[in-house]
Amino acid sequence: MVGTKADLTEESTLDTAVEAMNKYIEVETCVECSARTMKNISEMFYYAQKAVLHPTAPLFDASTKELTSVCKAAIERIFTICDADNDGILSDFELNNFQKKCFNAPLVAESLQDVKDVVRKYCTNGVVNNGLSLEGFLTLHLLFIQRGRHETTWTVLRKFGYDDSLQLTKDYLYPRLHVEPGCTTELTHLGYQFLQTLFEKHDKDKDGCLSPTELQQLFSTCPFLPWGDDVLSTVQTNKQNWITNTGYLAQWTLTTYLDKERALEYLAYLGYLFEHDTQRTAICVTREKSIDRVKKQTNRNVFLCHVIGPKGVGKTHFLQGLLGRSMASLKSKNTFPSSSYTINPVKVYATEKYLLMREIDAEITELLNPGDLECDVACLVYDASNPESFKFCATTYDKHFKGSNIPLLMVACKAEQTHVKQSYGVTPEEFCKANGLAPPQFYSAVDTNPTNLYTSLAIMAAHPHSPLASSEVSMGWMKIAAGLALAIGVIFGLYRYNKVRLSQP
Repeated sequence: MVGTKADLTEESTLDTAVEAMNKYIEVETCVECSARTMKNISEMFYYAQKAVLHPTAPLFDASTKELTSVCKAAIERIFTICDADNDGILSDFELNNFQKKCFNAPLVAESLQDVKDVVRKYCTNGVVNNGLSLEGFLTLHLLFIQRGRHETTWTVLRKFGYDDSLQLTKDYLYPRLHVEPGCTTELTHLGYQFLQTLFEKHDKDKDGCLSPTELQQLFSTCPFLPWGDDVLSTVQTNKQNWITNTGYLAQWTLTTYLDKERALEYLAYLGYLFEHDTQRTAICVTREKSIDRVKKQTNRNVFLCHVIGPKGVGKTHFLQGLLGRSMASLKSKNTFPSSSYTINPVKVYATEKYLLMREIDAEITELLNPGDLECDVACLVYDASNPESFKFCATTYDKHFKGSNIPLLMVACKAEQTHVKQSYGVTPEEFCKANGLAPPQFYSAVDTNPTNLYTSLAIMAAHPHSPLASSEVSMGWMKIAAGLALAIGVIFGLYRYNKVRLSQP
């Protein structure tokens, strides 16, 4: 608000202007000026520019003389991200990191002490154990604003992604990441490193799991939790149904694979950009699968397995078996799995990969959707105790998978029950042999650790071009690995023997 022609009066009108400022929060500043004498002309333009670049209203409530609720929430998020050891205090080291992030310069020891002295003066609990508490951090920014240094607080807020409305910008949350058809998205080493550090920061009791309270605190910088209760049936949990470290990383792997936008968004919420320029360094786009098939090798670390079958054949228990859960352990928790996905790391020879399994309900009369066929390996599941069950597998294979380049495995669930003859023209074994498939594999939900079956699926997904070496899928791949190891050992032994013999006089 500008009062002009100040040269024509000796009395100030600023008292009236202040009343208007108190009544209308949109009014940032009042200035009296004169174009003839040039009084306060430069100040007028300075305050006009400041009102646009560093507005007061989003930060400060003039009626209560306090920070606005949205400003407090933003500063609390920034404090949590900067509090690397999660002790509720910003140490000198953490304050220095904050200063370098926001202002590209460290704080010298005297300046640090001056900051803490000022906070002590205005806030009793602002400095704790020679570090800045959250209350002190909020007080510091309130003092900046009260003293007209809005630009300091705005510089901090904008470094952490906030716009003039104190909302995180779309560019901050969703950097462009193009994914060609046939490619997938996975976490990079930097992504896993950040998420692991975050886990360790919030696992206060160091038990390798996140309790509901710890999980809530981990996501306190986010507007809402990214995972629902179905996460507990998707990944590994402990006996108390708390997410383990392995399950936590697996869930992030699943999120990145299925919904890269959400992964990018939550990496921003959680503070990935405090140490990195963009979330794109946390996520990589894999090579097209068609190129992998031509080159007969892949660098991918996540493989999708579709488990297809009618309701009631045992698909859900089969998926839960990937997490080491038997039927008895599921009954003890008195909950039925609510997720159509499970994911867990498995060994593919000496390398750890993620096997992601998706359950797909289908009936014999139904055609599968195109999306149901987009996977790295498929499982057609039937009930070994139901004579009508295998017909689904045979029909689905003939309709959708015959002649395709997707490796496929038949799995007979409920193997602990009495096996019955399938009322199909040929036996499952004969059908698989006629179509060049591995023999059906038997799965029992009573078995708590059928790891060989899941390892075999991962190997088939990682090496779709490699033929199976024996009638038993898991044993076949184990024999290949053992044979290669034996051959290498023999060659190395002969080399050492000849070397020693030639070196003798």
